[in-house]
Amino acid sequence: MVQASAAGDRVSTFARLVLAPNAGPMTLDGTNSYVLRAPGSDGVVVVDPGPSDTAHLAALAEAGHVELVLVTHHHPDHTESLAVFHEMTDAPVRAIDAAFCLAGAPLADGERISAAGLEIDVVATPGHTADSVCFSLPGDRLVGGDDTLGTVLTGDTILGRGTTIIADPDGALGPYLDSLEVLRTLGTPGPVGVLPGHGPVLPDLAAICRAYLAHRAERLDQVRAALRELGAGAGPAAVTDLVYADTDASVRSAAEASVRAQLAYLRSEG
Repeated sequence: MVQASAAGDRVSTFARLVLAPNAGPMTLDGTNSYVLRAPGSDGVVVVDPGPSDTAHLAALAEAGHVELVLVTHHHPDHTESLAVFHEMTDAPVRAIDAAFCLAGAPLADGERISAAGLEIDVVATPGHTADSVCFSLPGDRLVGGDDTLGTVLTGDTILGRGTTIIADPDGALGPYLDSLEVLRTLGTPGPVGVLPGHGPVLPDLAAICRAYLAHRAERLDQVRAALRELGAGAGPAAVTDLVYADTDASVRSAAEASVRAQLAYLRSEG
């Protein structure tokens, strides 16, 4: 596992990680902003500039001529600085959600972007949020991972530590499970490196997708058991009390959001 915590750490052939100073229960060590470029390119692509922190944005802007800004999803810890950074760099901003695009068109699933000497493939991965998207870098290699066959920037769809929430009602569990299957397939044959939106870089996309899918199946079984105990009409708060009994109060709201998503999924499945 590659750990990148210092601003500007090279984590792969094409990517440097610039860690935002917004650590917390929901952001882990902080938001991972990425600066992408092919070797020898003067231009760069910035992914998720993050919070409006002057020093953080200056580090991103000084990395090279910013040709393009890409957004993995709309949550403020990834997008708060978009307008300011756009003014600083005059670079177009592209996201799945047109509301977060600045001088750029919305991203399309399956699109291939050419910028900073790279070919970047767009992979729509709804679930954490409706507008979540990942970016695949074919040919990239993790630092210390000479066997990796590309990397994928996963935003909050896959984290470097722990598991992500399903941000109900914007997010939904059914699409999230489908997205994990898409990413698992993308990581096979592997290994394909994971450049997450929070936490350390991971070495094997398919393996982490399998672990996430197993975790979600286990949680669904726990929710089913809670409903048998509490009654089929039990609400999210009561189910959370049982299933997430050991969860810290600082992330209680996230746990309850995930339970709402799980209940909606189970009830839609009958």
